[in-house]
Amino acid sequence: MKKIYTILLTLSLATITAKSSTHTVKHTIKKGETLSAIARKHHTTIAKVRQANGLKKGAILRLGKVLKVPTDAYVSDVNVSPKPKKYVIKKGDTLSSIALKHHTSVTKIRKANGLKKSEMLKIGRLLTVPQNKQSIKLAKVKKKTSNKKLLASLSSLDTISLEENKAEERGTFKFRDIFVSKKDETSDKCQRITTLAKTKLGKKYVWGASGHKNTYDCSSFTKYVYKNIGVTLPRTSINQSKFGKYVKRDELQKGDLVFFDTSKRRKGYVNHVGIYLGDNKFIHASSAKKKVVITSLSKNFYSNRYKGARRPS
Repeated sequence: MKKIYTILLTLSLATITAKSSTHTVKHTIKKGETLSAIARKHHTTIAKVRQANGLKKGAILRLGKVLKVPTDAYVSDVNVSPKPKKYVIKKGDTLSSIALKHHTSVTKIRKANGLKKSEMLKIGRLLTVPQNKQSIKLAKVKKKTSNKKLLASLSSLDTISLEENKAEERGTFKFRDIFVSKKDETSDKCQRITTLAKTKLGKKYVWGASGHKNTYDCSSFTKYVYKNIGVTLPRTSINQSKFGKYVKRDELQKGDLVFFDTSKRRKGYVNHVGIYLGDNKFIHASSAKKKVVITSLSKNFYSNRYKGARRPS
């Protein structure tokens, strides 16, 4: 049986008098989720999710916490499963950056390509990248209405009929939900990184520590922070300096990893890492101070020993 939907292609929907109600759904926070991802999933906005839960900007999302997510009652979704895409691995790519770019997950990419967790990505290799279902928001038109003006306005609008299970075959219609802008998503992610990092100020530095009992060395500190936003970094600073996208010093953003050679004789390789906070400052687990501190990049010692920066994704 054919299901006929009418898509109202207009910005003046506020004039329509058909009744709709706003309600909330419950969402349990999972590892790696951001407010923008949750808002996008439920077709709402970050601002509405924050307002419904009393969340302030920069608030850290706790795993397992149940959020109230506002959503419109009259909107229904049609899920379309796109075909997997092919992607050729380029220099600097990571599984997490590829997954983020294609709106999927690292786990799905590994499963689709038979990749093991420890397996290295080879430049030029062709990957199969599964795509998440895309939700098409469709407003069901009520058959009965006593508003003649509503009927007149509907008759002048463009309508599209979609046959069940044939939307993709027709190839004549492509429609996406309203997405949170990439700029807002990046800003939210950077804020979470820096806010979480600052909660560890003053915690004890111990060489080789992994975060047990709130003790860290420089690379276990950065690994801990990024793990809590869903990104797994290598364990050592020298390997972290090869992870993610290279960033020029004058293009540093909050949350970027900054690297140094702090050896007495400057041996020329990375042995220290921190997280850039903006305003030419970074936070790190300092062996000299024996704790997590904030330091200026302008300070001669670190400025002269700066070895580069990376942006994990």
